[in-house]
Amino acid sequence: MKNLIEIAKIVTKKKVKKIEIFDDYSLKNKNSKFNEFYEALMAGKFRNDRDAATYLQDCSPTDDKYRQLKSRFRKRLLNTLFFLDVNLPDTSGYDRAYFTCNKEWTLVKILLANEANSTAASLARQILTTSLKYKFADLIVNCSRILRTYAAQTESEKEYEEYDGYIKQYKDILDAEIRSEELNQRVMMNYFRPVTENFDLKERIDTYCDALIGLSEMYDSPVIFYNMYLVWTYRYEMLQDYEAMIEVCSRAEQYMKDNPTYYQEEKMATFQLKKMSAFLHLKDYKRGKVNAEKCLQSFEEGSELWYTFMEYFFLLAMHTDNFINAIAILTRALGNTKFKKLSHEEREKWKIYEVYTNYVIEVFGEENPILRRQNRRIFKVSKFLNDPIMYPKEMRIFTIFLIIAQVLFLLEQKQHSQASELIDRLKNYANRQLKKEDYYRLIAFIRLLQQLSKADFKYSELTGTEKYMARLHESPFCYRGLISELEVIPYEQLWQIILRRTK
Repeated sequence: MKNLIEIAKIVTKKKVKKIEIFDDYSLKNKNSKFNEFYEALMAGKFRNDRDAATYLQDCSPTDDKYRQLKSRFRKRLLNTLFFLDVNLPDTSGYDRAYFTCNKEWTLVKILLANEANSTAASLARQILTTSLKYKFADLIVNCSRILRTYAAQTESEKEYEEYDGYIKQYKDILDAEIRSEELNQRVMMNYFRPVTENFDLKERIDTYCDALIGLSEMYDSPVIFYNMYLVWTYRYEMLQDYEAMIEVCSRAEQYMKDNPTYYQEEKMATFQLKKMSAFLHLKDYKRGKVNAEKCLQSFEEGSELWYTFMEYFFLLAMHTDNFINAIAILTRALGNTKFKKLSHEEREKWKIYEVYTNYVIEVFGEENPILRRQNRRIFKVSKFLNDPIMYPKEMRIFTIFLIIAQVLFLLEQKQHSQASELIDRLKNYANRQLKKEDYYRLIAFIRLLQQLSKADFKYSELTGTEKYMARLHESPFCYRGLISELEVIPYEQLWQIILRRTK
């Protein structure tokens, strides 16, 4: 009762008139500007403040009425964060506990600021109990400091020594976790650099891996183990040793299975996706299919994670000539009711996949009647070929992917003059707008198309392709989720298809 009295006094003195949040009830009010803002934001209608200001208030983004609306909307969103539902079925016990403990830790700080020390200490003990179970080193140290102070104030020497012991023990673990995070972050800062520029990281990452092994041997911390396995995964990915990469991912999965208390859905999905990436680069459809079918059962269908996994599954099928399966994956992805909720870029990427599967049907359908009979959405080649295709500057690569697809269809129709015009357009992109270090393989493929155009699309007169093929071989396909690295069909394979159809 003493604690309730302390809390009630604070609330009585400083309570607000109304808590503004987004919940199911408030979102049913369709006449609210806040809800209109929220719905449009989630539908991807805004690229910037100008779009939002025009849509919501028909004014400039610097107008006071828009700035006030945005400020209040932001405050309402932040308020809602305190009331997130962490009891969803796909939320792991570890994640649920960490969120709850951090929310309650905020309450401890508020209570202390209002001199409700007894209540703060009581809540801190509850947080500490949970944190010790899950080994939340940061929260253990923070709560123990509060409780050590309270023990000193109440002259409880036994409790003082207990909490002092936790501080000394977990301070070292926390320092080790921070070090492991640092090493992981140093890799991540350079991870998405072009492969050809990452030689210095390849040298440093060995040192990072050794350091992380040392930390894992000294401290039993899920944070350290996660960072260790992830950095080792990056190491083998950079070395293109995909079998070793799969082995590390399997060990990480086994660690989480052996330690169910520390299980985190997001962490498990990270390693499952990395394993899928390895199967893609190995072109190992058999193992990749088993992995995909097992993992997809644990993801919420239609979620961003589900779509990411489906993308790797689709690319694996395309890269290994399992085109019927690729079409099935594509159909399932496009047919999901949540497809429209994906970002504009993600939706456009899947539409590009659809174009290339239709090209595959066009090329291989004659010799494979089963492929020709696959259910697919209506795709009109003539309409596609008449599309000028012009994405905004930041999505230029989508334009290039589709122009290449147009060239492929035109070659099938023997419309060489139009194909040559499009290849000249690709040449301009390669010469003026594509950075060599980011688009090394794409540029090499465009050069091959140029040589084909110079030969008037006659196989017998084709020359000068060896050096461009050598460039593709010396810089193998490497996809890390960057759109600049995407190849719906590997360029080496696509070139061989073109040559077979040109003969």
